Amino acid sequence: MSLSRIQSLRLAAVLEDCSDQLDILGHTLTVQIRREQDTAAAQEKARLTKLRRDCQYISQQIFKLHLELEEKQSFHSLQQVVEEEEQKKMTENMKREAKRELEQRKQTVQRQQEEFQQKTEKLADMYMLAKDLKFQLNEQSSKIANKKKIVEKNIELQLQQTQKETSQTEKLLEDQLELMQKQLKEETRIHEKSKAFLQNQHEELQQQLQQWQQRTKQMLQEMEQQLNSVRCKRTVNLDRLTEMRRKFREMEQVVMEDRAEQEKLRQQQAEARAATKLQAWWRGCMVRRGLGSFKKPEDVKKGKKKKEGKKKKKK
Repeated sequence: MSLSRIQSLRLAAVLEDCSDQLDILGHTLTVQIRREQDTAAAQEKARLTKLRRDCQYISQQIFKLHLELEEKQSFHSLQQVVEEEEQKKMTENMKREAKRELEQRKQTVQRQQEEFQQKTEKLADMYMLAKDLKFQLNEQSSKIANKKKIVEKNIELQLQQTQKETSQTEKLLEDQLELMQKQLKEETRIHEKSKAFLQNQHEELQQQLQQWQQRTKQMLQEMEQQLNSVRCKRTVNLDRLTEMRRKFREMEQVVMEDRAEQEKLRQQQAEARAATKLQAWWRGCMVRRGLGSFKKPEDVKKGKKKKEGKKKKKK
């Protein structure tokens, strides 16, 4: 946007005043920073140094704007600085949003990992319990086998000792032997059932463990895909933003050119109106005073007669 010479000079004077005030403020800040020497005032010193840097940056931008106003009578540099600051803010906001999303995703992944770890620990405890039960069953089976051997030995001894006894005692012993065999069969059957139950539980736990592992892998893959899609959307949005800025600059340039052409046309029309007014005024003066081609015929005759009379007098 172009300004007139007077407007640019006024703005340049205001900017010179602002730059002088910023120089004074920067000088006072440097003096205060030199005075702050204690360790307790480190935060105040950092704040003052930041203020001084900001004053220097603003004074540089004011100097650039002052030069542009003096040379080109425009303030495109200020608009460019504002656009750059807006772009920085937008990029920082986008970075913060992306960082926040990543932190949320990390937290969800950590929670899922903790849940998976708890479940794996639970499965490990169940596996250890199954192991202990299996060990107990093995001990019981070994005890039952030892007991069976002891009973068989005792029976054999009793049979050897009671060969001379009566048939009644033999029948009783045979009944006892049958009962003991039935008990042994029942115990072996219970042992086999418990063993099969523990094996089934072990297989189910292994299947659950495999399913949880597959689910965690699938969830991690989905998270990676979502993250990649977010990155792609971010790049697409940045490309759209740059394209829109480029179009805005082109449209602004077209508007500026159109305004310049309209201003030039307005000046030409004003000059033409002024010229027509001046011509009309001059024509009116010529008509009122009867000068040039607007003389009346009576005035022409009087002028001729006066000339003839003057010629006669001269003779």
